Amino acid sequence: MTVLISGGGIAGLAAALTCHQIGVPVKVFESVRQLQPLGLGINLQPNAVRELFDLGLADEVPGVGIEAREWALVAPNGRDVYAEPRGRLAGYRWPQYSVHRGGLQMLLYRAVLDRLGPDAVVTGARVASYRNTPDGVVARIEARDGTAWDEPGDLLLGADGIRSAVRAQMHPDQGPPQWGGAIFWRGTSLGEPIRSGASFTLIGTMDHRFIHYPISEADPDTGLQVQNWIAEITYPEDERAARVADIEADWNQQVPIEKFVHLFEPWRFDWLDVPALIRRAEVVYEYPCVDRDPVDRWVDGRAALIGDAAHVMYPTGSNGASQAIVDARVLGAKFLAHGVGPEALAEYQAQLLEPLSSLVLRNRGAGPIAILGLVEERCGGEFDDIDEVLAPAEVDAFMAGYKQAAGFAVDTLNAADPIIAPGASVT
Repeated sequence: MTVLISGGGIAGLAAALTCHQIGVPVKVFESVRQLQPLGLGINLQPNAVRELFDLGLADEVPGVGIEAREWALVAPNGRDVYAEPRGRLAGYRWPQYSVHRGGLQMLLYRAVLDRLGPDAVVTGARVASYRNTPDGVVARIEARDGTAWDEPGDLLLGADGIRSAVRAQMHPDQGPPQWGGAIFWRGTSLGEPIRSGASFTLIGTMDHRFIHYPISEADPDTGLQVQNWIAEITYPEDERAARVADIEADWNQQVPIEKFVHLFEPWRFDWLDVPALIRRAEVVYEYPCVDRDPVDRWVDGRAALIGDAAHVMYPTGSNGASQAIVDARVLGAKFLAHGVGPEALAEYQAQLLEPLSSLVLRNRGAGPIAILGLVEERCGGEFDDIDEVLAPAEVDAFMAGYKQAAGFAVDTLNAADPIIAPGASVT
């Protein structure tokens, strides 16, 4: 009854912890030789935090981030377009967290090793391919030392990210990730708290914006926080072709701050000096904003896709990592209901594929920040009173619809039974 997992990221490790929780043996294969706390900031919505707490990690999660208090859209003139409380301040039973992605991954990794043992994660080894057999699945493992072997299991979960080998075998004609013209420059800087001290703030327009949120509490001695930021430009269609080759050649690269900071020089407000914050970063990385077109299946016999391998999406709704965790938990619930076999995988796909395919496309259309597009359309981004541009009820309805689609509508989530009941086991 062993489940093989390709990938030791957030999706794969959450799946491993879930399998262990319900009594299913599991083995994870991760291509890097040594996991390290790489990456920058991400947000965990309350639906994902609920699942981490149900995995017994309530005491550990606060150590890798900060409890979010506010989500705000701000026009280039520095005035609020929309702001709302988040997490427990918004009435959820669980908080929302802004965390360091690598810190969260290492937290999950340590939990896997502690609970499943040191042999549960095989590093320096990747799942290159798989084949279904009459009573199981066989994964072809390729190690960095040049060795390779066949690993039998009952099921294979492809949690190997945006360039998933499992997905490539399942959908060989799909091609590379799809770039929509946006480039991110990402970094972290020390800064004084702004607004609530734990606000997710997006400043700008649909094609030119700056995202800012802290991922630590303020240091008691200096008063400074580690603040995650993303500077973003979407290039016009006639300028994109010249950049595609560079994107394919160097997926993520360190770049000098002067390459892009001039684009944000005017954004100096009495509550945040954007170019000054950017210049305080020690390292900045450039990323293309990519996703993949939805596919018609995540399951092939005894192999299934989860997390980014299944539904990589633009980060406009801050729900990629959250959904990866929820994927793992829904799979666990299907194992409990249908056994560790193809029927469970089919039921997982039946529940999540259609709504998440729709969410991928919704995020491609800017997700919740599409509100900024309405502001541009109606007033060119210049206003004194936002209520004269957007009716509050209009914006509230828009946001409520997005939260419902993304699985974290407050009333629905608060009233929902646990995905996996305490003490549930397949044995």
